[in-house]
Amino acid sequence: MSSKGKRKDEDVRASDDESETHAPAKKVAKPTDSSDESDDIVVCNISKNRRVSVRNWNGRIWIDIREFYVKDGKTLPGKKGISLSVDQWNTLRNHAGDIDKALSDLS
Repeated sequence: MSSKGKRKDEDVRASDDESETHAPAKKVAKPTDSSDESDDIVVCNISKNRRVSVRNWNGRIWIDIREFYVKDGKTLPGKKGISLSVDQWNTLRNHAGDIDKALSDLS
């Protein structure tokens, strides 16, 4: 058997001895009042579970179009959605006329 990726018996015993003397590190839960949420500005609700918001995240401004769901009485963001940078938002906004024209052509 190859020793690559496997521990030797001495290493396993040494780590077992250490586990008896040291308690495992505890995981710290993220606070519910995170600073990310305080920077969200809800611009509009598109439907019952969809909203557009502008937020500051990691020092950058994002336009977030996202679905939300309710769990344990809290409204939480879902996976379905898109976050646009300011440059991407400006590109989309500049093409709003083209989008409106395409909509009218298909209607």
